[in-house]
Amino acid sequence: MAGSGYLLGYDIGSSSIKATLMEAETGEILASASSPKTELEIIAHRPGWAEQHPRIWWEHVVRTTAEIGAHAEIDLHDVAAIGLSYQMHGLVLVDEDQRVLRPAIIWCDSRAVEIGDEAFTRIGSETCLRRLLNSPGNFTASKLKWVAENEPDLFRRIHKVMLPGDYIAMRMTGEIRTTPSGLSEGVLWDFQDQGPANLLLDHYGFSTDIIPEVVPTFSDQGGLTGKSAEELGLKPGTKVSYRSGDQPNNALSLKVLHPGEVAATAGTSGVVYGVVDRPSYDSKSRVNTFVHVNYAEEEPRYGILLCINGTGILNRWLRQTCMTVKGEDLSYEEMNRLASEAPAGAEGLLILPYGNGAERTLENRHIGASMHGLEFTIHGRSHLLRAAQEGIVFALNHGLEIMRAMGVRGETVRAAKANMFLSTLFTRTFATVTGARLELYNTDGAQGAARGAGIGAGFYETIEDAFAGLQTVEVVEPDLALAAAYQDVYGRWAAVLESRLGTDP
Repeated sequence: MAGSGYLLGYDIGSSSIKATLMEAETGEILASASSPKTELEIIAHRPGWAEQHPRIWWEHVVRTTAEIGAHAEIDLHDVAAIGLSYQMHGLVLVDEDQRVLRPAIIWCDSRAVEIGDEAFTRIGSETCLRRLLNSPGNFTASKLKWVAENEPDLFRRIHKVMLPGDYIAMRMTGEIRTTPSGLSEGVLWDFQDQGPANLLLDHYGFSTDIIPEVVPTFSDQGGLTGKSAEELGLKPGTKVSYRSGDQPNNALSLKVLHPGEVAATAGTSGVVYGVVDRPSYDSKSRVNTFVHVNYAEEEPRYGILLCINGTGILNRWLRQTCMTVKGEDLSYEEMNRLASEAPAGAEGLLILPYGNGAERTLENRHIGASMHGLEFTIHGRSHLLRAAQEGIVFALNHGLEIMRAMGVRGETVRAAKANMFLSTLFTRTFATVTGARLELYNTDGAQGAARGAGIGAGFYETIEDAFAGLQTVEVVEPDLALAAAYQDVYGRWAAVLESRLGTDP
């Protein structure tokens, strides 16, 4: 330990903002908070669109910090460093006065799919995959091109292009900066040149001036301004020393740092993230490769990311739409109990969970969610809930098959005991269908951001020293008694998916 003190981590999600106050030396969690207590609104003016106002993120950052200050037994002026985790692939645009020009186009917005596909063809798939490791697809750069084509007057006023975490850091420090990991998330990083992707910027007609200053993931990224410190109740000059997209950060929070290690999440979206030491890619860009948080030229680390958009959001939709009793929505705990009442395979009811925008594992197709095999005389709420959880696991396993072909083994998968991994049914189904040993930990994204802050501020001699207090709380092994049944159910589910893909353009 090179130093001691208190660390503050924020996780800027699309559902809520979370914050954690941690003691650096012991890893003890002193206070945590989230805001709002419901869920953040996602604005969808058209099908497939998804936007949020960045100012709303900041308002909830302020609220979570105030809640921590009210419950912590330390003075927040003693916080030594701040870390940020944030929803990936979003587009935030500001003018020269750092004013936001429009609502952010967030990760699950699919309006730029055709733009990215055209760039992939025109630049050349081989060139894109060799240098960007991905198709430009529906990522940040392509979303910016949509703005250029559809909002030209606004586009001319753009000073800098940022990711959501870059915006929060700007509000804190007054500095507009980003990281190699962040640029790679937007497919704005050239792995061959080890710098901003000029080949894509040139193709889209963007000036390199719109790219913020690039700083290391773990580094002094600026200190709190007097104004932001006053809003947050922190000390002016407190350093922001870490920022990362939520999935690389989730991997960090689970100590997934080395080749062969795999992390998973199942919040609004579902993600499996595997670390490799070579620049691998899927030829169809159905899963994506980014710079991992601990990448170094002498020891390269890449994260292969599988994302299913329709995960926890399907569970939430079912709760709000179908699970109301006496005017009140059932709790997720009660929904999990009900789901367990149905047998494995939900007596033939199958659900495809693809109802939250274009899905990368389906080559950016937007086929929507769908239900198959429904029998009115057989199926009830328990079947519906079980089929939803099974469908989410099946979709994740469908993507994992692509990752395995790229060399991600996944014999063991680590996840935080949170969100859908709180469900015993979900965890057992996940382990059984994927064949992976599932390790659940006492952590979350805000904790990972706090640990990252300590690494960036030099509190630890090595990254490995940053994980005091991280504990395994449960291990779930594949259920061999259910494996054969699930193999059959998954086969039928996959056949339905192939049929849907064959009939939908």
